[in-house]
Formats: sequence, C-alpha cells, structure tokens
Amino acid sequence: MFTARSVVIGLALAALLGVACLLGGDMSEATGEGGPIPIFNARTGKVEQLQRIVRADSEWMDLLTPEQYRVTRLKGTERPNPGVCELPKQAGVYQCVGCGTDLFAVDTKFDSGTGWPSFWNPVSSLNIRTEPDDSHGMHRTEVLCARCGAHLGHVFEDGPPPTGRRYCINAAALSFVNATARPLHKATFAAGCFWGVEEAFRTLNGVVSTRVGYTGGTLKTPTYKDVCTGKTGHAEAVEIEFNPDEVSYEQLLDVFWSIHDPTTLNRQGPDVGSQYRSVVFFHSSQQEALARASKQKLEESGKHSSRIVTQIAPASVFYVAEDYHQQYLKKRGAASCHVP
Repeated sequence: MFTARSVVIGLALAALLGVACLLGGDMSEATGEGGPIPIFNARTGKVEQLQRIVRADSEWMDLLTPEQYRVTRLKGTERPNPGVCELPKQAGVYQCVGCGTDLFAVDTKFDSGTGWPSFWNPVSSLNIRTEPDDSHGMHRTEVLCARCGAHLGHVFEDGPPPTGRRYCINAAALSFVNATARPLHKATFAAGCFWGVEEAFRTLNGVVSTRVGYTGGTLKTPTYKDVCTGKTGHAEAVEIEFNPDEVSYEQLLDVFWSIHDPTTLNRQGPDVGSQYRSVVFFHSSQQEALARASKQKLEESGKHSSRIVTQIAPASVFYVAEDYHQQYLKKRGAASCHVP
C-alpha cells in the first residue's frame, strides 16, 4: 500500500543519493548519453538506476493520444474539471503516461478546488524535476518527469500540511496503477548477442519491459567497448520486467533455452568471447531452484548431445547498455540476429 510513509522513505533515499547534485547539474532533456539516473520505485521502496527516455516527436505521437501529446510534449494545459476532484478509494500510484515512472501516491492527493488533480508531495524528488516558467506573463515553477521530460504541470506554495505545496498536475499526464496488483517480477538472461535475445523476450505476452546491458563482471559502469575486450567479466544480458499473472518464470526459461545453444562455451554462432556466455541470473531462491530444475530437465531430455555449460548465478549490478543498443532490432525492422 502506498502511504505517507512511502513518500517519506522516497524522500530520504533521494537525499541519500545526492539529489542536490541532480538539481545543481544540467537538467536539460537527456540524450541518453549521460548514463542511467536514479528513480524511486514506489512498489518496491527501492531506488533503481534507469536510462533516460528520449524519443522523436513522431514516436511520441504514435504512443500518446493527441491530448496527452499536447500536454506532455507541447507543454499544454487541459481544461479544469468543473466538478469536485474525485479521490480514488483504492490504494495506488499515479505514473507518468509517457514512461511509467511513479510520480504521486494516492494518499497525497487532495481536492484543491481548482479542477486539476492536486498532490502535496511526489513519491520521491528523484522522480520529478522542476524548472522556472515565465510563460504567459506569469512566474511559475514547472514540474516535469525526471525520466522522459514530460510536462506534468506546476507546483505552488499554497498546499496543505505537511509540505505546504500544491502540485497542480494535468490528468492527461497521469495514469493510475492499482496497488493491489501483484508487483512486477524481474528476470535476467545472457544468451549471446543481446540484440536478438531482447527481441525474443520483448514480444512475449506478459513481458512489460526489457533493457539490455552488462552484468556478472567486475568493472563498474562498463561501456560496450570495455565489454568487447573480454576483460571485464561482464556478459551481454537482458533484464526483463514481467507480470507473473500473464507469463511464468518457467515459460521464460523455456524461451531462454530455445533461442540459443547452451552447449557452446563462451560462444554463440560467430560471436566468440566470455561476454557471449550462457547464464541465468536469478533474482530469488525460487528462481534459482526453477532454473536448476529446468536445466536438469533439459539435460535429461537428450536434446543436446554435448554437455550444457549454462551458468546459474545470482543477479548482481546490471549496467544498462548505451541507448543505441536498446531494442536494436526493433528499430531496424529485424526479427532476429541470434543463431540457435
């Protein structure tokens, strides 16, 4: 449940991670070259390192409704609701309509009488950024999504305790998530070149998001060039966020085994090197048990004449790869690059 305590935790974590540095630095819309940024996940109470999201206008127009695009990308303002602001009866969180970043918890929403959704605090100051706005002959403070730069609304110093602030937000910029829904789960797999591996998982029903990156090694914040040397210990991997009500971890494992050759050591097809090794990185003891059982079942099936060399290891820090690697095949209209 999202409570005022969740907000306090988010603010504390933001302070510990040096939000002052973020606010004091370059806050212009990201190009994806600056690396990941810390974002508070209100469902888990943890801070995650996520890549900024930057899209061309044509992509935003495809993803958003005309009103959502006008408000979030063109800094428009929707008409106020003439009635009383409805307060949801169920627990939940309001997310950015453009990128799904958690923004405001239900229990910080109040009826300000303005006709726009109003909140007295975000889930974390990590998840928003503010900028001076002197448009329309007024001096205001604009509120934007920290991850995708979407215009959300403005913040005023006339709100209720304990903050005294009123985040006046356009409803078109928000999407509501019911807190009673099961939290999304994570899975991480390495099976050769991460371009094809990501595409194989990205298109599955129940998979909410995918991102490619580097994990399992020793070098901090590696680049693609670093990993290609084979000296960092990292594997090219795909981190998957999935809804366990729609797709099970066992089903993801079945896909993992089917899209690569688990019997070739540090190699998949023409790609040779430890960065192309086969690994299941588990996020829980349950995932570990399922992965080991799945591997044993495949070994006993006799499908492969050679020994399966896939490693099963605990998930560690996942370093998100450069933006041009994300959904690489989708951007180019290709379906596969791996060699099963």
